[in-house]
Amino acid sequence: MRKAVLFTLAVLLAVAGWLAYGLLVPVAPAGQKFVLLRPGYSTRRIARELKAAGVIRSRHAFVLWHSLHRHPSLKAGEYKFDHAANVIAVHQRVAGGDVYVHTVVIPEGFNMFDIAKALEDAGLGPAQDFLKVATTDTALISDLAPHATSLEGYLFPNTYEFTRTQSMHDMAAEMVKQFREVAAQIGLGKNAEGSDPDVPRDVTLASIIEKETAVPEERPEVASVYDNRMASRIPLQADPCVIYAELLKGTYAGALHHNDMQFDSDYNTYRHAGLPPGPIANPGKSSLLAAMHPAQTRFYYFVSDGNGHHRFATTLEEHNKNVAALRRIVAQQR
Repeated sequence: MRKAVLFTLAVLLAVAGWLAYGLLVPVAPAGQKFVLLRPGYSTRRIARELKAAGVIRSRHAFVLWHSLHRHPSLKAGEYKFDHAANVIAVHQRVAGGDVYVHTVVIPEGFNMFDIAKALEDAGLGPAQDFLKVATTDTALISDLAPHATSLEGYLFPNTYEFTRTQSMHDMAAEMVKQFREVAAQIGLGKNAEGSDPDVPRDVTLASIIEKETAVPEERPEVASVYDNRMASRIPLQADPCVIYAELLKGTYAGALHHNDMQFDSDYNTYRHAGLPPGPIANPGKSSLLAAMHPAQTRFYYFVSDGNGHHRFATTLEEHNKNVAALRRIVAQQR
């Protein structure tokens, strides 16, 4: 009888020692470890993933500890482990949903190709997956742009925090939501009758303005140039539109040449008067305001002054003088 008691006690001590070792002794991962726990994973599956990543010492100890602490439930998401922790600490993080977020900066003027690459570079998924969403999920903006063929122009530039459990659709929807919030702030999409059918026109013009100048105070003047040209049925001759046309075709080589101005596309504003069929980038608030409220000028031309700004002109003769001045500056800088 005494032997049985001693044996039982020894077993209990061994189990207690194993449990204490598995629960309390920290594990130091080899460098940074990222563990993706997808929605629907069972507790045992989560424990296996953590063990396989070298984050916990015992998957059995993890499952046992969770059975004693079932609330709150374990949260899906991507977790980053970069320092020593025991099972209890790891369980607290997963139960608390301390997921790792990827910060993605979308600057003003990024097009959907740029955004797709930024998401891919952040480790959130293949660029092609985002481009598929951007060119098919137009229902996200159908009330604003019923004839849109992509989300281009409505993926608002901002700094976003995404997780790997979010879909590309979720990310695009967040960008569109941000666009709607800014549009509401500036009155885009509303007129005296309520809805504004000119939203696609304003967003398209804003996207060209965004690509033409990085100087906010110049944007109303750039808008006036294009307004004046459209009123006089003069082609816009906007180089960024030609670049976008070639991006859509997959033929852009990184620079424009004279022959590119004859590129066959509705986006080529050298061959076709008026605005292109849709936005060529995603404009920020300043460019949207400029498109909505252009300056009142008689300008028909503008060209870089070689110092980050532009010179504006009313006549072709004046414009040619500005172009000549730019060429002299460029020649001096070589």
